[in-house]
Amino acid sequence: MLLDMFPIPLAGLLITGLLTAPVQATAAAPDISLTNVKGHLTQLQNIATANGGNRAHGRPGYLASVTYAKNLLDAAGFTTTQQSFTYGGATGYNLIADWPGGNTGDTLMIGGHLDSVTAGPGINDNGSGSAAILEVALQVARTGFQPDRHLRFAWWGAEELGLRGSNAYVNSLTAAQRSAITGYLNFDMVGSPNPGYFLYDGDNSDGTGAGPGPAGSARIEQTLAAYFTSIGVPTRGTDFDGRSDYGPFIAAGIPAGGIFTGAEQSKTSAQVALWGGTTGRFDPCYHAACDTISNINDTALDRNSDAIAYTVWTLAGAGTPPGTTVWSDDLETATTWTRGTADTATSGLLERGNPAATTSSGVATQLNAAAGGSYALITGATAGASAGANDLDGGVTSLLSPTITLPASGTLTLSLSWYLAHLNNATTADYLRVRVVSGATTTTVLNQAGAASNRAAAWTTASANLSGYAGQTIRLQIEAADAGTASLVEAAVDSLAITRS
Repeated sequence: MLLDMFPIPLAGLLITGLLTAPVQATAAAPDISLTNVKGHLTQLQNIATANGGNRAHGRPGYLASVTYAKNLLDAAGFTTTQQSFTYGGATGYNLIADWPGGNTGDTLMIGGHLDSVTAGPGINDNGSGSAAILEVALQVARTGFQPDRHLRFAWWGAEELGLRGSNAYVNSLTAAQRSAITGYLNFDMVGSPNPGYFLYDGDNSDGTGAGPGPAGSARIEQTLAAYFTSIGVPTRGTDFDGRSDYGPFIAAGIPAGGIFTGAEQSKTSAQVALWGGTTGRFDPCYHAACDTISNINDTALDRNSDAIAYTVWTLAGAGTPPGTTVWSDDLETATTWTRGTADTATSGLLERGNPAATTSSGVATQLNAAAGGSYALITGATAGASAGANDLDGGVTSLLSPTITLPASGTLTLSLSWYLAHLNNATTADYLRVRVVSGATTTTVLNQAGAASNRAAAWTTASANLSGYAGQTIRLQIEAADAGTASLVEAAVDSLAITRS
């Protein structure tokens, strides 16, 4: 970490006014094994020991570190890319690992630098962050996590020489690729031996130093803070000024955040009262040969590894497990269905109601029961004095559902119950339609036309594949039409559901 180049004021920084309500994970994040994280650190220590005592840019220890992580990620099912760049006459590498699935237009990145200084093996700076995010990535694979957002993990090269790797990565992206990265989490030094618990001040609630991060940074900070609140560990802010690998991301307008446990500065007496430890340096071995496997506070490393997992699981969206219901409405409780603005019908408008039976010439045109329960969307729910009193007349009537956000992956299926009833004075211009509205696009997924024949009301089930709308926010539009006032037309819809498989 480049704190020797850019000193960060740590004392007296307080995150205030962040959480009006706790941020909750939408699915339980896994507990990250401290043993596994320490195992990765041991491997990084062994690599440094075998390669001149460090894992620095352009040195064999760094490339061996990249190879170690890449082999594990490849075996776990990630798609990995080893991006090369040149600095100081030496080739450096970024390791990028994409987890298949999720909306690639809404990508959450998680990163930290993998290189050390030449003076030592860099086990806290930044083996700790690198090992923690590596184990979180492997837990994504072990649990089969399929979030709504696309997940991309990164290990940066040459951070210690001025954020060279992360700058090379961001600069290599097209404008469209940058806009697809909707959040970046940075973890640089998360196991300092005399730790503090600092969060990058994405909303500038501290009011010191640099201003707030790009829009969305506050939510990242809030999510991290919520985890530490849940385990009873207080946090404090550290100035959000781009002094680690999140710098190129915020410069590109990408929201960011992360954790930091302190480097060469000394812990104040107030911070000792807050977190324990001593008034010595947060990391006495910062950028030194003694930054070895023994230079780690296991409690801090364990807490921060779990905080990383919590934040990834929360911000990525838990996804919708196969075979579960994404959205449903049985109409038994009133929800915010709204009437279409272009409706022309003069009577029998679609409404949520408890239908009454109507019959004409021995034909049941409206049933006295919903498909399930008591309520349905129905054209003119009450019976009136005759079958034609409250039937649909004069044109089109429609209702729009509340907005529905669909998961980004899986097979999405709309199911519903419906009927269209009419007498032989109906025509093919009469209809019942179910349509999907997404932005300015409307697509018909069910279309039942009328006919010049008697058709009695009978509940029928139907389904439609909505997978083409994965990751989008949609509304359902129920629409019925009577082309002329002379015909007798009734329609109904009930028991709507969208499931993912």
